[in-house]
Amino acid sequence: MKCGGGEATPVAKMMLRLTLNGRAREDAVADNVLLIDYLREVVGLTGTKMGCDGGECGACTVLIDDEPRLSCITMAHRAAGHRIETIEGAARDGRLSRLQRAFHEYLGSQCGYCTPGMIMAAEGLLRRAPAPSTAEIRDGLSANICRCTGYTKIIEAVHAAAAAGDTP
Repeated sequence: MKCGGGEATPVAKMMLRLTLNGRAREDAVADNVLLIDYLREVVGLTGTKMGCDGGECGACTVLIDDEPRLSCITMAHRAAGHRIETIEGAARDGRLSRLQRAFHEYLGSQCGYCTPGMIMAAEGLLRRAPAPSTAEIRDGLSANICRCTGYTKIIEAVHAAAAAGDTP
């Protein structure tokens, strides 16, 4: 008999069908897999970061049907049938998105750990409010924590991206 006794309970799997960064996918995943684990371990997209592991820091933010969501507290099966966007899908044809460029130009990226989540949260905000006020940006990024410094450069970057409009 093994220490701890008993046999492992088999985990049920489901077929997860979704659109990830513009491409249809279909993967068999266990029912108890978190969306961040699906993205990082099944798909191999490691741009989405695990920060606090509890929905407190926003580092794991992705877009689900254009809305920012915390992938560390979202079960993968809840993404079935939806459009999921990660930081890997932000650039197009090898060119940085307007937000990625603005974060680079305005020094919005500090250590870079929170940056993917910040950019995805900001992208969701700009889709809802193309020309947000500073208060709207602060509110839109309120679920994302940057532990390196303040938010001034990040807010400047979002303003710059908004001013650039939809240019790729």
